[in-house]
Amino acid sequence: MLMLLIAGICSIPVVVANLMGNKLRSTNEYDKKIAEINAKANQQKTKSYNTYPQQPYQNKYAPYTKKDFSFKPKGTLFEFDPNSIDEAGWKRLGLRDKTIGTILNFRNKGGKFRSAEDIEKIWGLFPDEAARLKPYVRINIKKDEGYNKSFKPYKPYEKLAIAAVDINTADSTALMALPGIGSKLSARILQFRNKLGGFHKLEQVKETYALSDSVFQKIAPYLKLNTRIMSININEASVDQLKAHPYIRFQLANAIVQYRKQHGPYQRVEDVKKIMIVDEVIYTKMAPYLSVQ
Repeated sequence: MLMLLIAGICSIPVVVANLMGNKLRSTNEYDKKIAEINAKANQQKTKSYNTYPQQPYQNKYAPYTKKDFSFKPKGTLFEFDPNSIDEAGWKRLGLRDKTIGTILNFRNKGGKFRSAEDIEKIWGLFPDEAARLKPYVRINIKKDEGYNKSFKPYKPYEKLAIAAVDINTADSTALMALPGIGSKLSARILQFRNKLGGFHKLEQVKETYALSDSVFQKIAPYLKLNTRIMSININEASVDQLKAHPYIRFQLANAIVQYRKQHGPYQRVEDVKKIMIVDEVIYTKMAPYLSVQ
């Protein structure tokens, strides 16, 4: 019994070795088989590449050639008058029907060719065509046409005479007729005249706002005074009425009214000199506009 057991134990390595040997043989055979399959596949792939028919490149398109767009003259050249040549004549020169229609329409509406250069202005006529036709243009202009018309002789400029105006009655139109006076200056002169009550001497016009002395010297010869001015009754006028005058300020207007209240009505215009703030300069300016009615 013991001997059998020992013999069994001793036989185990032999069995294991046989099993391992069988496994190794099967693995080697598998790898070998796989290698054969891969080699055959590669061989087939290489064969397919080598056996694919190789054809040379063939260009299916014709080579590009540049087209010639240059003008190719047509028709026969001869001397012609573009103002009288008919449709058949234009065709003989080689013009297209559409261009001929444009020319005939232009002539039917009264258009005329004045020179050979006018050929270049025809709509639809190529520059090469115009250059070809120009040397053969012969235009016949009648004596009563074109540049033989008579012109009236130049009439020299005549300076308009300026009429004198009454500065106290002239309107804006009359003032604007004076040299150097525009719409703005005429309006300012009228406004200043209305506030004064009229000009009592021509030199007062120089006091108009923005009227320069040079402009006044230009208009002075055309000014005149034929009307009376409006005056203010210092025995009835209020402070507001007096101070509205350009020559009377509020302080002076108030002093005139206060003096009247304290001393009674003014007997003469000269009585305003009795007011302390009235000097000779102020009196001389405002006196023509005061009255004691």
